[in-house]
Amino acid sequence: MAGCAPDNKKVFALFVDDYFSASFASKPTWGTASGFHEYDSRLDDLSEKGVWFRVAQLKEQLKQLGEIRGRGLIGDDSIDAEFLESAIQSELFDLEVEKSWKKNPMGYISIAGGAVDGLMKRDFAPKKERLQALTARLLLVPEGLKAMRANVENPPREFTELAMSMAQGSVGFFEKNVLEWARDAAGGDRAVLDEFTAANLKVVVAIKKATEWLKADLLPRSNGAYAIGAAAFSRKLLLEEMVEIPLDRLLRIGETNLEKDYQDFLATAKKIDPGKSPAEVMVSISRDHPKAAQLLPAARETLSGIRKFLVDRKIITLPNERLPKVEETPPYARDGSFASMDSPGAYDTKATEAFYYVTPPESDWDAKHVEEHLRLYNKPVMDVITIHEAFPGHFVQFLYSAQYPTKTRKLLFVSSNAEGWAHYAEQMMLEEGFGNGDPKVRLAQLSEALLRDCRYVAGMKLHTQGMSVEDATKLFMEKGFQERANGFEEARRGTYNPTYLYYTLGKLQIYKLREDYKKAKGAAYSLQAFHDEFIKAGPLPIQLVRRIMLPGDQGPTLN
Repeated sequence: MAGCAPDNKKVFALFVDDYFSASFASKPTWGTASGFHEYDSRLDDLSEKGVWFRVAQLKEQLKQLGEIRGRGLIGDDSIDAEFLESAIQSELFDLEVEKSWKKNPMGYISIAGGAVDGLMKRDFAPKKERLQALTARLLLVPEGLKAMRANVENPPREFTELAMSMAQGSVGFFEKNVLEWARDAAGGDRAVLDEFTAANLKVVVAIKKATEWLKADLLPRSNGAYAIGAAAFSRKLLLEEMVEIPLDRLLRIGETNLEKDYQDFLATAKKIDPGKSPAEVMVSISRDHPKAAQLLPAARETLSGIRKFLVDRKIITLPNERLPKVEETPPYARDGSFASMDSPGAYDTKATEAFYYVTPPESDWDAKHVEEHLRLYNKPVMDVITIHEAFPGHFVQFLYSAQYPTKTRKLLFVSSNAEGWAHYAEQMMLEEGFGNGDPKVRLAQLSEALLRDCRYVAGMKLHTQGMSVEDATKLFMEKGFQERANGFEEARRGTYNPTYLYYTLGKLQIYKLREDYKKAKGAAYSLQAFHDEFIKAGPLPIQLVRRIMLPGDQGPTLN
């Protein structure tokens, strides 16, 4: 369109507000996480009735947005409208076609912990006030678990097993962590504490019953297929990441990148110790890891040095001098990830702490499983993880979120941008001199790259070519040099996260954009300027970022 009438710009702004208001009403925990605390006492409606109400709502909004786009939008509004349309269609695809609410109990189990964790750890209001909101949410948790029993039918066995593990961890979280926090938050107000205690007891009982139901009832009849099929995979990738590439070509890109990184890993391992196999070299490096009790201090120690490297080498402009808080991954969120960044919502003006989570071994693991888990956190790998999660990865994305130009970009993101950027940062930092050429650091970076490459290939083959979890586990072990326990957790994640290729996919798209941006800028190009401009655009699909950074660009996002 050549232009946009002023009244249509206002109509679109109102639509954006209405879209997010409806979204937060449907998912109040997202509203709280985004910094809108009028939703703090409410909980997501997980009932079938709630699902179909949301479907009708989304379809009406999709119609409204189509009419607005048809009248013409320009600039940021045009970009955001396309982004929103894709987000709406993606949610509809999940609810109507994939129907994860009917086949995955994990979402029902995680809602309880997710509903209260943000109220506890983020100091946006007096503790007693947050405790009262938390109590109100707890009263609604049993209804959500009731919806799980009513909705979930014939899930894949992998989903039920993970839900059982999450539920078992959640019991301790409520019996200990939540209770201890509430006693402090009540501040001597016996009535407030009594209300919480009664509600918390109901939640503990409900989760225990849910755990038993998962084990005794659902698990024996968990015979569903996790594979979504080629057509659904393509559609999901298009709607979630705006990537439309034939699957055979997409798989070739992933396998080619996996083989390249694999060969680089072999060559780098030989530099370290030519007398050992690559797997033995990696194991020898991984033996130097912190004990479980030292896991968090070891992660904290990596932050300041990596941040200083960014500043000294002018990698990216840092808006301030803040550091994230390093904490254990909450039990309810331990779904197979080893580390993560939990940042506050862009609209939270008071509770601005960002949490760098590291997952400790579970108390019921045997010694071998504990050792295999801890090996991942050896010093070179821990540095690469911190690059990904903190500097210049996810934490820096959070630091820039206040500068994102629109409400839509402050509240929505796509994984190929968010995770693609963090994964790109790992390789880019070494290219810029991080580690001073130490082959152990290079091997660690390649180890993380191979992990993401294996996710790329495993996700596609699990869902489009009949690959089994056991075969995917072998892929992670043989090509990714993962310990069996870690390889299995990674493979099992692929069953419920089909498109976890977005790490490598996004990284490759960013490298392609950087190459094209450098050609366009010529002598005016600088790496810092590219990074600053990329991250300020917001966590959009790379296709849309290209339109912002390369006006008029019609080129492909991948070579």
